[in-house]
Amino acid sequence: MQEKTILIIGLVWPEPKSSAAGTRMVQLLNMFLEEQYTVVFASAAAKGEFSADLTSLGVNEVPIKLNVDSFNVFVRSLQPEMVMFDRYMIEEQYGWRVRQECPTALTLLDTEDLHCLRAARQAAIKNHTELSQLDLFNDIAKREIAAILRSDLSLIISQAEVELLVQEYGVNRDLLYFLPFLETPLTPAAVDSWQPYDAREGFMFIGNYLHEPNWNTLQTLKTTIWPLLRKRLPGVKMHIYGAYASAKVSQLQNVAEHFLVHGRADSATEVMSKHRLLLAPIKFGAGLKGKFIDAMQTGTPSITTNIGAEAMNDNLLWGGAICDDLTEFVSTAARLYADCGKWLQAQQNGLRILNEKYDKGLFIPGFMQRLQYLKGNLSQHRRKNFMGQILQHHSLNSNKYMSLWISEKNKLK
Repeated sequence: MQEKTILIIGLVWPEPKSSAAGTRMVQLLNMFLEEQYTVVFASAAAKGEFSADLTSLGVNEVPIKLNVDSFNVFVRSLQPEMVMFDRYMIEEQYGWRVRQECPTALTLLDTEDLHCLRAARQAAIKNHTELSQLDLFNDIAKREIAAILRSDLSLIISQAEVELLVQEYGVNRDLLYFLPFLETPLTPAAVDSWQPYDAREGFMFIGNYLHEPNWNTLQTLKTTIWPLLRKRLPGVKMHIYGAYASAKVSQLQNVAEHFLVHGRADSATEVMSKHRLLLAPIKFGAGLKGKFIDAMQTGTPSITTNIGAEAMNDNLLWGGAICDDLTEFVSTAARLYADCGKWLQAQQNGLRILNEKYDKGLFIPGFMQRLQYLKGNLSQHRRKNFMGQILQHHSLNSNKYMSLWISEKNKLK
């Protein structure tokens, strides 16, 4: 086994300029590189125009394929000390192969956010009902929790999701590790460079529109929030940015109503620093929202919902306002936009959240200690997780033989 080598198997090649998931992955890559790991990133996905050049960071890029034995040859030759699966689907596809060829490798699952929670909330919104246990115990949950139980340690980005996994799904805390966004604290010099209140214009929203919660939020802004808000502040503009803005997004533009769709932003922080407020009436979703981290980094107050702000500020005051009632959302946005004193206080609240809750120095040392402990006590750790052993025996055999069947079928072609 190669010491200090980690193989990360990605669902996609990271796009840090397109999504918070891409930014999060690059943060993890940099963390392992800074800890002197040899980092290998492999994915069966096709690279896109906006995929990050990981080789420039010092990461070894390896294209792989689904349902082929060549992956077994590759991972057997590499013999990494650790393997990290990027989301539960990747653990399903490659987990059995990794465990077959590298049985002593520590396996990590980066959940990004809980897909089952996002799906449950979306179902409740669609059905106009309160979130129920029946919603939570959906088919995605059965797959995602199984992947968590099969892995040695799962990285959870939200403390609220840690508690949900323990209390609702009965997952042992020893299998979970809270690791949020890993940010560099802002210095006074960086804060002094922020654009002032008077230099900023209009409201804004940004998101990757392949992500359903962002598309739903944009529709809420267009149909509910903005018609009311522009009456309160005539002449003020609403600016919409985001990756993968298809025709349905572009068609929302209405110059007469000052609702302007700009499309992809080369730099989220650059465009955010031009505007006075970020509006994000998020109705469903999970995890932490990268757009609010960007807002805090640029001194841009934000108004969102309890779902949007979930687990992001703990007991600290939000850098703006949290409103679930849409009428209150509009009134609060109008007041905060026009009140420089309240706007400056919101800006400072956001700065405090960023520096006190997301400083990477608060998390990386403890995480590395946890990994070191697990590597030294892996057999004992796995013996305690008998449910994971059962799932590996049964569930992975079904995945294994389905994959082998596809592989043989492809050979016949």
